[in-house]
Amino acid sequence: MNKTIRRASAFTLLLVLALLVRATWVQFYEGRALADDKDNRRNAIETYSAPLGNIIVGGRSVTGSARTTTGDLEYKRTYTDGRLYAAVTGYASQAYAPTQLEGIYTDLLNGTDSRLRSVMDTLTGRRADPGNVITTIDPDVQRAAFDALGDKKGGAVAVDPKTGRILAAVSTPSYDPSSLTDADTAGAAWKKLTTDPDKPLVNRALRQPLPPGSTFKLVVAAAALEDGLYTSVDQRTDSPDPYTLPGTNRVLTNENPDAPCTNATIRTALQYSCNNVFAKMAVTLGQDKVKAMAEKFGFNDDELDVPVRAYTSVYPSDMHPSQTALTGIGQFDVTATPLQMALVSAAIANGGKLVAPHMVDRVTDSGGDVLRDHGDADSREIMSSSTAEQLRSAMRTVVEKGTGTNARVPGATVGGKTGTAQHGENNSQVPYAWFTSYGTSDSTSKEVAVAVVVEQSDAARSEVSGNGLAAPVAQAMMRAALED
Repeated sequence: MNKTIRRASAFTLLLVLALLVRATWVQFYEGRALADDKDNRRNAIETYSAPLGNIIVGGRSVTGSARTTTGDLEYKRTYTDGRLYAAVTGYASQAYAPTQLEGIYTDLLNGTDSRLRSVMDTLTGRRADPGNVITTIDPDVQRAAFDALGDKKGGAVAVDPKTGRILAAVSTPSYDPSSLTDADTAGAAWKKLTTDPDKPLVNRALRQPLPPGSTFKLVVAAAALEDGLYTSVDQRTDSPDPYTLPGTNRVLTNENPDAPCTNATIRTALQYSCNNVFAKMAVTLGQDKVKAMAEKFGFNDDELDVPVRAYTSVYPSDMHPSQTALTGIGQFDVTATPLQMALVSAAIANGGKLVAPHMVDRVTDSGGDVLRDHGDADSREIMSSSTAEQLRSAMRTVVEKGTGTNARVPGATVGGKTGTAQHGENNSQVPYAWFTSYGTSDSTSKEVAVAVVVEQSDAARSEVSGNGLAAPVAQAMMRAALED
C-alpha cells in the first residue's frame, strides 16, 4: 500500500477513535451534568408534564397543581394560604430554582426520586407517581403566629420540647409563592419581591440571625450554674451596679435604674433583666465557658438542617474582656435566629435535653406508604435536670411578676425571657424586640417552646420592648399549641 495512503488511513482511524472516545465521554460522564443543567429546557418540560406531589400541613395539602393554558409546560404549582406557609413550603417555579421544602424534596415531589420507582417504572423508563411531604407544622399555631405578627417585620418559631417537632415557622412580611410559579408572570413578581426593602423572600424564622439581646442571658445563666459559679438561682451574685466594662471607662447601666440589680440573684436578674449581673457573670466565667454552653444549645452549628438549612447563630471568639461582657447581654457579635432561641427554651423545658428540631414528620409515596419517618429524633444533654428546673423556675418569675407579663396564658404554666437588642451604631436605629418562652398546659401533658423577634413595627421607639411587641405573639402561639 502507498505510504501516503497508509498514513492517511491511520490518521483517519485516530480521528474516528477520538470521536468515539469523546462521544462515550459525553454520553456516560457528561450526560448527567448536561441533563441537570439549569438551562436545559427539557428538565422543566419533564417536571411540569404532570401534577407534582404535595406538602401536607395538619392533614391537608397546602400545595397543588393546575393545568396551564399556554406554552409547553402542562402544569404549574399552586398554593393554598401561600403567604401563611411561605416560610415552610418555599416555592416551586417554572422560572426559578425551588426553595425551602419545595427545594429539599424536589425529586420526591416531581417523581424522580429512585425510592418511588416500581420494577415496571424501571423497565419502561416511566416517571413514577410523585410522593408527598408530611410536615410537623400545626396549622393553628402557624395561624396564631402569623396573625399576631400582622404588619410587623419579624419571625417566630414554635417547637415541641419533647419531640423536636417544629409546630410553626413564620416570617413577616410574607409573600405569595403562587406569584412565582408561572414562567410568563414570574419575572415581574421576582423583580418586585427582590427590590422590596422589607425583603419578604428572607426567611426570618430560620435564616435571619440578629442580636438576641437579653434572651441570651438564659445561656449565660445556664453556664454559670453548670460551672458551679453559683449553686442556685437564688444565691446572690457579685455584681456592682453600675458595672464598668473591663479595661474601659464605659459604664453599663440597666434599663430600669430603680431595679434591685446590685449583687442580684439570677432569679432577680432575669426578672428585671439586669445587664450588670450577666455582663459581669460572662467575664467571670470567661468567653470559653460561655461559648461552650452556647455551642451545646446549637450556636456556631453551620449544619443545622430541619431539613431546610438554618442560618448559623453565632457566639464569637478571641474577644477582649469588655467584649465578652457585652456578649453576656446578647450584644457585640452574638447573633441568633428565632429557631435558635426557641431551642434554648426547649432544652430548659425538657429537663436539660435538646431534641433535634425537625419540620418534616415523614415522606410517603403516592399511595401513602412511608419512605422515611423522622419521628424519632436524636437528643443530647445540654445541662443537668437540676439546672433546667432552676431556670424554669426563674423564667416563671419573669412572666408572673417580671418583664414578661404579657406572655401569661390562662390554664398554663409559662416561663419566659424578654430581650431588647440594640440596632445600629450607638443604638441609633429602632431596637429588636425578642421573647423566648416555654408553656405547659395545667390540664394536659402538652408543652411548647417559642421564640419571637420583631425586627420592625409601627410602635414608637420608646414603646419597643420584648414584653410589649414580642411577648403577645408568643402568648398567642402558646395558647394555640396548648389548647385541648
